[in-house]
Amino acid sequence: MTLSLGLLRSGLLNRRINQPANQVLRLHLAFSSASPSPSDPSAAAAGPQTTIREGKVEIFLDESNSVFYNKTQVNNRDISIAVLRSFILKRHEEYAARSRKAGPGDTTLSAQAKYKEPKVLEALAASGLRAIRYAVEVDGIGEVTAVDNNEAAVEACKKNIQHNGSLASSKVVPHHADARVYMLTHPKEFDVVDLDPYGSPAAFLDSAVQCVADGGILMCSATDMAVLAGGNAEVCFSKYGSYPLRGKHCHEMALRILLACIESHAIRHKRYIVPIISVHMDFYIRVFVRIFTSASTVKSSPLKLAHVYQCTGCNSFYLQNIGRIHSKDKENIAVPNFRLTLPEVCSECGHQFVMGGPLWSYPIHDKELLEAPLFVSLHNLCAILKCTTPTMVMLQCAIRNAGYQVSGSHVDPLALKTDAPMSVIWDIMRCWVKLHPVKHRPGNHPGNVILSQEPKFQAKFSRVLGASVTRKRARFMPNPEKYWGPGTKAGRNPRTFQMDNRN
Repeated sequence: MTLSLGLLRSGLLNRRINQPANQVLRLHLAFSSASPSPSDPSAAAAGPQTTIREGKVEIFLDESNSVFYNKTQVNNRDISIAVLRSFILKRHEEYAARSRKAGPGDTTLSAQAKYKEPKVLEALAASGLRAIRYAVEVDGIGEVTAVDNNEAAVEACKKNIQHNGSLASSKVVPHHADARVYMLTHPKEFDVVDLDPYGSPAAFLDSAVQCVADGGILMCSATDMAVLAGGNAEVCFSKYGSYPLRGKHCHEMALRILLACIESHAIRHKRYIVPIISVHMDFYIRVFVRIFTSASTVKSSPLKLAHVYQCTGCNSFYLQNIGRIHSKDKENIAVPNFRLTLPEVCSECGHQFVMGGPLWSYPIHDKELLEAPLFVSLHNLCAILKCTTPTMVMLQCAIRNAGYQVSGSHVDPLALKTDAPMSVIWDIMRCWVKLHPVKHRPGNHPGNVILSQEPKFQAKFSRVLGASVTRKRARFMPNPEKYWGPGTKAGRNPRTFQMDNRN
């Protein structure tokens, strides 16, 4: 399932607070440009309470912060709506394909097997904004259950549902319960489960993978980026079962650690995941995965997980899968992999390796093209060698001319995702330094050791088709407002800071 580019170009999100908004840059991903007023006439008589409008929905702002709301998550909600729309179309296509395969006289498609509108569970609903937007803005959606363990949040959700008219009232059902218990007591009941906790989703994953119907979709966010990106490795291991590594690729590694964690919970119940979209934005990551049931497919899970070995000197990294394919009795089965074939020290600079993972090594998006795990940074390569920086186009051309694939990444404008091994990357950089010499530096610096070796081939920096990264608009947008980041946790009083104007 792939998102249509038309969804990404459909318009800017129309959001406002009823007080005048600051006239600053507001560039958000958006999937519905219309924002009509709610149809409930009783809302007009509710008094002067502050309201917030997002998409086609309007909710009441809880200024006491007893109910959590974070406006910076608007992109999160917008992308989720786009994925939901695409998922519903995909479900229609899958049902049509099964119907054609069954034939007109086949009775295998019973009344229970007929197409039903997908049921959605928002496990941590808070104000209910996300659940109401799903109900109002996504055509073809079924019942949306909004669960929260905070009584104040459930009451606020009920009030917001009523405020948004008959459509929201007919589809959104608020429920006061612990999300983990609710999901465990409703196995395989919901086609879509949305997890967007304050912090780590680790405590909810085991119950969430059991709650999703076969072929359904799990949407999961994590905002504890300091943990996932390597700031606290032991905490990351205790929550997600993986060690993170610091580096330019730390945000993609965070995505792959989260995917590996979800997979580890799913396989305990004879289920497995298929990632659709995985993104890093602002201060959080979010993944969208479909969940299927198959005891035989689960056995190949070790082939999708890998440890990563990263050099402490030049940051070169190498992956080794946990499992390997073994042919037995004309069947391919997954067995434990052999020992690591890397040398004790890095062959490029002579430094030690540090191990991270396990992480998800399969594609993190639904695409047919090869997708390499993690990436190298152009600036990092040049910083190690202390050389002038080639353009992204030149380096992409050199990689393509060497017979490998290369692309960018949404998390870093200078990222190079490629299937070329690190030895080829460093040989290309050695050829670049020969064309643009650097001053010799004394000592056993990693850059000196790398440049002391001759390249094994002559890199060609001539332009090839598909290597240009020139864009007419900014690719990485600035924050639309000041203090754009995580909101204050519900129940805590927002702090106010006074600026000191003294020189």
